[in-house]
Amino acid sequence: MNIIHISAECYPVAKVGGLADVVGALPKYQSNSTIKAQVIMPFYDNKFTQENTFSTIYESELSIGDDLYNFRILVLKEKLLDFDIFFVDVSELLFKDYVYSFNDTERFLSFQIAALDWLLTWDAYPNVIHCHDHHTGLIPFMLQESDKYEAFRKIPNVLTIHNAQYQGWFSHDKVNLIPAFNFNNVGLLDWNGQINPLAAAIKCAWGVTTVSPSYMEELKTNANGLEDLLSAESSKCFGVLNGIDWKIWNTKTDTYVKKTYTTKTIAAGKKANKKYLCDTFNLDIDKPLFAFIGRLVGEKGSDLFPEAFKNSLEKGGANILLLGSGNDEVEAELEKLKVQFEGVYNAFIGYDETLSHIIYAGADFLLMPSRVEPCGLNQMYSLRYGTIPVVRSIGGLKDTVIDISEEGGFGICHENTEVSEINTAIDRGVELYKKKTKFYKIRKQIIEIDHSWDASAQEYINLYKSIN
Repeated sequence: MNIIHISAECYPVAKVGGLADVVGALPKYQSNSTIKAQVIMPFYDNKFTQENTFSTIYESELSIGDDLYNFRILVLKEKLLDFDIFFVDVSELLFKDYVYSFNDTERFLSFQIAALDWLLTWDAYPNVIHCHDHHTGLIPFMLQESDKYEAFRKIPNVLTIHNAQYQGWFSHDKVNLIPAFNFNNVGLLDWNGQINPLAAAIKCAWGVTTVSPSYMEELKTNANGLEDLLSAESSKCFGVLNGIDWKIWNTKTDTYVKKTYTTKTIAAGKKANKKYLCDTFNLDIDKPLFAFIGRLVGEKGSDLFPEAFKNSLEKGGANILLLGSGNDEVEAELEKLKVQFEGVYNAFIGYDETLSHIIYAGADFLLMPSRVEPCGLNQMYSLRYGTIPVVRSIGGLKDTVIDISEEGGFGICHENTEVSEINTAIDRGVELYKKKTKFYKIRKQIIEIDHSWDASAQEYINLYKSIN
């Protein structure tokens, strides 16, 4: 079986969020003696492409409406990843120093058309085409409706929704940009008066997955306008919990952390990493360290952080360290707190992969008060590193974290994304930290929880076979 994943992101090539982590790991864990999983993604002008060399294996041109563009398919000259990855280079549209912008219709449409045009030239077509999010959402429609791609009609295709809040809407005025299709079926593109690539994919894909079972259920009542569609198509919808790449996220071998550790040496390992963080960011090593890693956007509840952090820090029981960027106003408010709470609070505005690993290894608790969390990988990383997650019970967080008040519980959960509930959750963490025996027992418990990709990768393979 040959599986083709088509995605706008793939770690370590280009990463904006969890989509990259999934596409960078799933093919690796799907591949075995009988299955080959490969990735097609855009060729961006970024650090990865600047630091590596590529070969051109195919050249042609594509049309977007009346405009013609040259494109190439590139491969790495050196095999750096555990799976084959192909790059679509439409220089005028895709070769930018960013992944997403405010108007990406032509950019990602060119990517999808180029990928399919190239696949048409293969001697043996793939057995499954797996699309990820709205950036590839027109592929299921084109496979089903465009005459150009009639050869692919019998190939199963799957859509994975990583985040339904973003749907790729554009006006029907641009319908001519899509390769010719049976116009009697133009309604498949429409949702609420616009062309909606995510909606079109849900209608046309053979199977639709989300990245956790709870998120699939939540989308039927909260999907940014797609609730009725997902309910209507529920028979082909499945929730498959994401995994994490244990080859990268491994406390025994992580080259980013200051001191590696195992279950037996977790106390010393976490202490060394925490000391580095406290020394670097002027924090109190004797107090529990609560951390946040992620985008400062409404979905993550970050607009509540300035008030919530201030309330908790005024009580004097905790340190807080933040790594992230996003909303300018939130960033400014978080920066102001540095002066008021010097010695127990700090923030690194931006993103640093090395620092993120050290924070997972050195923090005592990880904060995730998300309004929306389709799956969440951060809580899985924190568990893997013995850092107790403090989460809102929603989406994948609900599926992966059990509150300490329940039998076998190991996390701290709250029901709503509100300042008062965030503060109460932090208070509970402070109290748990004081109960050293219980605290250390939970740390040893969570580092053993298996959220590797093995089981999830097999679930996807079972899905492919069921729709084939």
